Amino acid sequence: MRVKEGNKETDILKAAIKVFAESGYHKAKMSKIAEVAEVASGSLYLYYKNKEEILMKVFDNVWTEIYKSTEILVQRNDLNSEEKLDSMLDLIFDTFSENPDIAIIMANEQKHFQLREAENFTPYFDKFIGLGQKIIGEGIKVKVFNKNIDINILKVFILGAFSELIVEWAMSKGEISLNLIRSNFKYLLKHGILNPEGK
Repeated sequence: MRVKEGNKETDILKAAIKVFAESGYHKAKMSKIAEVAEVASGSLYLYYKNKEEILMKVFDNVWTEIYKSTEILVQRNDLNSEEKLDSMLDLIFDTFSENPDIAIIMANEQKHFQLREAENFTPYFDKFIGLGQKIIGEGIKVKVFNKNIDINILKVFILGAFSELIVEWAMSKGEISLNLIRSNFKYLLKHGILNPEGK
């Protein structure tokens, strides 16, 4: 496989995101991706051997960026655990709100690929989850968050709720306010895990 260069790979990825979001991964065709990217079908295979490899690259790009931004956030000493959690949620919402197609792909395709391709899936997703767990764990330790919270259960709750909400927003094509979803999601989450007694 040749070394990727110039903007052609970017064009292919953008086209693939559009096609995957509109048709679904399983119905998507490499020929359609090439058509949308305005590249020859033959040259598409010089960059990616199949559509699975393209989707894996999309996942890797998204979670690498989110992880790196969250890593910087976690290291900040000027924010407490609640503020870090709040900022992390904003980071996730902002990432997907900028590209509704990616939101749809993540919600519809990621879990299937994680189950099928666990060894090949981007490591940055688990690294990001680890940072989120660190924020919650630190919050419990300093009594900002309720000590009865199980971090693993909370992780599943957050990922599941976010996935459903963000895809509803993306598919509504603007009929549902993302800011309303964001504010309600953050309110329910934080008021559910905050330690009201502070002890």
